[in-house]
Amino acid sequence: MTIKALTIVGARPQFIKAAAVSRAIRGTDGIDEVMVHTGQHFDTDMSDVFFEELDIPAPRHRLNINGGGHGEMTGRMLAAIEPVLIEEKPDWVVVYGDTNSTLAGALAAAKLHIPIAHVEAGLRSFNRRMPEEVNRVLTDHLAALQLCPTSAAVENLANEGIRQGVHRIGDVMFDATLFATERAEAGSKILSELDLTPKNYSVATVHRAENTNEPANLREVVGFLQQQAKRYPVVLPIHPRTRQTALRMGIDFDGLKVIGPVGYLDMAKLLHGACEVFTDSGGLQKEAYFHRVPCTTLRDETEWIETIAHGWNRLWKGPDFGERSAIDEYGDGRAAFRIAELLKS
Repeated sequence: MTIKALTIVGARPQFIKAAAVSRAIRGTDGIDEVMVHTGQHFDTDMSDVFFEELDIPAPRHRLNINGGGHGEMTGRMLAAIEPVLIEEKPDWVVVYGDTNSTLAGALAAAKLHIPIAHVEAGLRSFNRRMPEEVNRVLTDHLAALQLCPTSAAVENLANEGIRQGVHRIGDVMFDATLFATERAEAGSKILSELDLTPKNYSVATVHRAENTNEPANLREVVGFLQQQAKRYPVVLPIHPRTRQTALRMGIDFDGLKVIGPVGYLDMAKLLHGACEVFTDSGGLQKEAYFHRVPCTTLRDETEWIETIAHGWNRLWKGPDFGERSAIDEYGDGRAAFRIAELLKS
């Protein structure tokens, strides 16, 4: 009997994680995958390029749902995913992380009594004002299979009474980084295109609603990055929403090296050559560590507490970096294969 896993993705971080798991599924007998793309990230620079670069199978179902408020978007996705699940009749629905696509997929599966596997289960910022926190908490409480990247994630679930179906499997982002770095080193020309010298520039990203929805917060973040740029160039691949918000608010990016969104291979090359990272992204905090680059998180909390404990990360308004040491939480680069085997078994 062949197991059918239906994977739901919609945003850049999910494409990266799903790429690693999809490769593992294709290398595992007895399990097939159907990919559903909600359309949450829809333009070429934020979506198609990742499928091309990371060897992700073309989605069988494209729902083309994007824009609108969180409730509207999640509701439209829920309504569109349900008939897909009825048609495909999967044995598992696989969701990733903390987006509206994840919550909509989990809700649709739960109402049809289809088991849910949550990749990156158990992460907590303990800030319920973040939509991402609400999405992942609700998804964890619906899932049958909790695929945790760290021991802290396992402990968070236990504290909420979730102990069944919990597996610490390592971090699929580490798998993805190993794959992408080798390709990027061989093929990416972004450093020469931007006239950058390795270890003489930093990389920044800003996209979280807490930083982009409030003019005062965005001005403060941009001002902080402009201060950092006095030491060495700050490359800012700008999220479309951040650019639009800044234009509307009259915020300029003077002093920063602003570029459009980049593919995963170019970002891997940028990270590998950077001397520091500034970001409000959860995934990029870890990717910085995978490349052994210190990271300053542009938020008041982080889900990846081990990166702070081991001196590779700091909160921008908190204490300076601690003493650096290796982190043994993220596995050996084979988390995706463990996921495939758990789905199969």
